[in-house]
Amino acid sequence: MSSETAAEPTTQSVPETVKAVEPTTAAVETKTAELQPEKKVELATDKPTEAVTAPAEAPAEQTAAAAPVAEQKNETTEKRQEPEVPAQPEYLTKVPGLSKFFDSLPGILEKTGHSEMWGVPLKDSKDIPTVNVLIKFLRANEGNIKQAEEQLTKALQWRKEINPVELAKNAKFSAKKFEGLGYITSYLDPTYGETIFTWNIYGGAKDLPNTFGDLDEFIRWRTALMERGVQELKLNEATEVIEYDGEDRYQMLQVHDYKGVSFLRLDPAVKAASKKTIEVFSTAYPELLREKFFVNVPAIMGWMFGAMKIFLSKNTIRKFHPISNGANLGREFAFVEDLPKSYGGQGAELKDAGRSVPLIDDIPAGEPAKAATEAAKETATEKKVESGAVPAPAPTATEVPKEEALQEEPPREEAPKAEPSKPEEPSAAEPAAEESK
Repeated sequence: MSSETAAEPTTQSVPETVKAVEPTTAAVETKTAELQPEKKVELATDKPTEAVTAPAEAPAEQTAAAAPVAEQKNETTEKRQEPEVPAQPEYLTKVPGLSKFFDSLPGILEKTGHSEMWGVPLKDSKDIPTVNVLIKFLRANEGNIKQAEEQLTKALQWRKEINPVELAKNAKFSAKKFEGLGYITSYLDPTYGETIFTWNIYGGAKDLPNTFGDLDEFIRWRTALMERGVQELKLNEATEVIEYDGEDRYQMLQVHDYKGVSFLRLDPAVKAASKKTIEVFSTAYPELLREKFFVNVPAIMGWMFGAMKIFLSKNTIRKFHPISNGANLGREFAFVEDLPKSYGGQGAELKDAGRSVPLIDDIPAGEPAKAATEAAKETATEKKVESGAVPAPAPTATEVPKEEALQEEPPREEAPKAEPSKPEEPSAAEPAAEESK
């Protein structure tokens, strides 16, 4: 009994010893693995299952690397979406003050009630002819926006009152007063292309008091001539924006011929007309003249122009050219052969080749004033017929010459005398009323 009892513990102790050894073996393997990391890595590459598990960290790295790429794509997408917002044309930022000038334009048009300038309907900043008009007003005021706005406002108001387009198109003036005083010609310049000239022949006036005495009529005639020249520039057909500081193809040349004009005894009416013309045109037609030539001026006048160069800006100096002998004008141009012979060329004289405003013989005033007078005459005649002051056949007197009208009504000499006197000397109010249209 005692021996069996003693043997049992011995028999059971063996497995306990084995169990105790197993963890020791595992621990040894673990320690062996820790002591040989490089070998474990090599084995891991040989096992396919572990090879799949090893790169498990790669997606995280790819995600981190893809994040900046995604941000770059978003930035690129945003940049691509920016052009969807309407961008301003380059000339709005290139020309100083032009953008602000356009911001003020709607208010100016509303204030004046007129939107036409030199045949150009003023629109928005996308309209090239409108852009060129505003650039000219800015350039005339050296970039001063406020002054440019004020000048444009005055010019639009003046055009609304006098209607230069209508004057240039339909008005007719007295040949006795204005024949030979103004012409328009055009020549082909190798640099600028077609070049428009306006000629003002001050010595051509046959009767100074008669030509310049009615100041309003003279300004209307002078405006009609200028406007016809401006129309030939074709600003309304412009397809390119002019340079603010560069050359401007939408400008004309002007010649003032003073042959036969006395500067020592200048008629007061001529002085008043010249002063008014400068006042009106400097406001209404800025930057439309490339150069001015003053020909057949006395030598002392040429010296005066030379002295003025000390005080004038370069931009103004280059536009004024006094020439004592008109025949030397041709030296200024490459197309000298085309100019009239009187000015050093070989072409036809102005009276034969020049264009002018329509003229009518023997009318005392401009055609618009004449039309108003005739209408007033017919109205007065109708009233007299209704009142019995004139016999029924009297209306036919308006359809025949004045002499015939007098012969038809010998018993009533006073009535015919009163009526013909109206077209002979229209009142001063009639030209003023004509300008207000």
